[in-house]
Amino acid sequence: MTEDTDGAPAVGATVHDTARDRVGRVMGHVGMYVQLRPLAGGLEWDADPNHLRPLTPAELLSALVAEANTRSRRHR
Repeated sequence: MTEDTDGAPAVGATVHDTARDRVGRVMGHVGMYVQLRPLAGGLEWDADPNHLRPLTPAELLSALVAEANTRSRRHR
């Protein structure tokens, strides 16, 4: 996982929020929280950086395929 200078995941990184059991893309940092957005879009949520972990290559691939499937269903 690419990190900022303070150890938080960098904007654009894809992480797993273990507290909510959700995958999201880092959109920014506000105070002590990291703002995440679902890969397929939607509302951001605030996450504690201590509850974030990088995705394994298999998890990232699975998440990206799920995102593509969601996009394809929206355009029908």
